[in-house]
Amino acid sequence: MSFDTFEEIIRYAIEKEKEAVAFYEEASRLEPYALAKEIFEGFAKEEQKHKTLLEGFLKGETLVVDYKFEWVTDIKRSDYLVDMTYEKGMSYADVLRLAMKREEKALAFYNELEKKPGGEELMLVFNMLAQEEARHKLAFEKLYDDYMAEQGD
Repeated sequence: MSFDTFEEIIRYAIEKEKEAVAFYEEASRLEPYALAKEIFEGFAKEEQKHKTLLEGFLKGETLVVDYKFEWVTDIKRSDYLVDMTYEKGMSYADVLRLAMKREEKALAFYNELEKKPGGEELMLVFNMLAQEEARHKLAFEKLYDDYMAEQGD
């Protein structure tokens, strides 16, 4: 992906976060199990926070205040999955697989942006978003592992 300005980068990131919100909201609406519905609703809210953060950055707001950076373990489940496209009626396991891959791509995107010159605050924003996406990826990988274990796999 090639961008000419940091504003283009941020606007692109905002669009990707909007897509993530829509994906998790749709998954929540279509999920028949209450706990899974709640999980997807929670992730939609998380992605909305990311969108709001990026929109604030465009307005010149201070974004990274008292954020605790921590190492997030990568158990690499999504590394072994192929890309998928969302389809209504997908099984819960498939939605989890798709969510893992989406979060993997978001993590890679923010990790790549971290390396671009653009000021310390921008780098911190991308670092924070990368960590958030890494947490999401790990959460979906654990949910997937737990679900598959329940299925006897």
